[in-house]
Amino acid sequence: MSRSILRSVAVPLAAVILGLLIGALLIVSQGASPIAAYSSLLKGGLGDGDALLRTLQKATPLIFGGLAVAFAFKAGLFNIGGQGQLLVGAVFAAAVGFGVDGLPTFIHLPAALIAGALAGAIWGGIAGALKATTGAHEVIVTIMLNFVAGNLTDWLSANPWKDNSGNNIVARTPLVEDSATIPTLGAVPVGFLLAVITAIGCWMILERSTYGFEVRSVGQNKNAAHYAGIKVGWIMASTMAVAGTLAALGGAVESLGVDGRFEAGVNVGLGFEGITIALLARANPLGVIPAALLVGLMEAGASRMQFKAGVAPELIDVIQALILFFVAAPMIVRWLLRMRQGDSEQLRLGAGWGNS
Repeated sequence: MSRSILRSVAVPLAAVILGLLIGALLIVSQGASPIAAYSSLLKGGLGDGDALLRTLQKATPLIFGGLAVAFAFKAGLFNIGGQGQLLVGAVFAAAVGFGVDGLPTFIHLPAALIAGALAGAIWGGIAGALKATTGAHEVIVTIMLNFVAGNLTDWLSANPWKDNSGNNIVARTPLVEDSATIPTLGAVPVGFLLAVITAIGCWMILERSTYGFEVRSVGQNKNAAHYAGIKVGWIMASTMAVAGTLAALGGAVESLGVDGRFEAGVNVGLGFEGITIALLARANPLGVIPAALLVGLMEAGASRMQFKAGVAPELIDVIQALILFFVAAPMIVRWLLRMRQGDSEQLRLGAGWGNS
């Protein structure tokens, strides 16, 4: 392993260890055993085929959400709109999934995924276009669009696209057709494989393509990029559209591969977790994969840890918050571990964030 790779993983790895150690102290304060708690957590997330399936299912939208935030970071943009983008992707993918029948799987399933992706691209592109043309801050715009998306998808699932079978009073769409359902290969969801391929594709685009170079150049210094002839406005708008596409794919996979439909309220908060994943991965598309797997494992095993070790499930949220805190404050980690400034790159907020 090269020194540069060691530098890039030093702070996240140390943050995870420190978070787990402090979590162990909190477990002891509850009168429980940290060994029993963490072993139950691991067994609940990896103990058998069903546990592994739950972990991978939970990690899949987290990968897409983390990519949506990390990709925008590379252009110096902070995409807080992952929740709204995920919701529109989920509802429009479900609409094509249940609204069209008689198609073979190799046409129906891609069509549903593309519908969700396009909805997310439009939703993210709105914020990007406003940023490029008027200077409207993407954080404010995406936050507002989250509320619009939430109300829009609630209305769609409660009115024109509602499942009216029986006496159903829940705001949800009908089940998607079998031909639009994402299958599972043993304990591995195909949606997870799609997420991993997408992460690799994002890394290749950012690191090996002209467009990726332009995105990173804008993120590092948009004025210098403009002077060099890069169309800064286009890069901002297109980057947010790509980010919206990525988040929406996470919602589409949830509707087509996990829930089998869109239901209002089921995916609440899922899009915001992409921020945690991107921070933990230090905005590296490849680092998003292990970061999402870690959080997915913790969420999948939390209930077993609660029942087998007598630990409150909220402790998982506390541990995640501690890990995020240490990742976002690398100076503390370096001080605790006596690292030199050069041994770990500091993640910078604002323009150029995530360019390490």
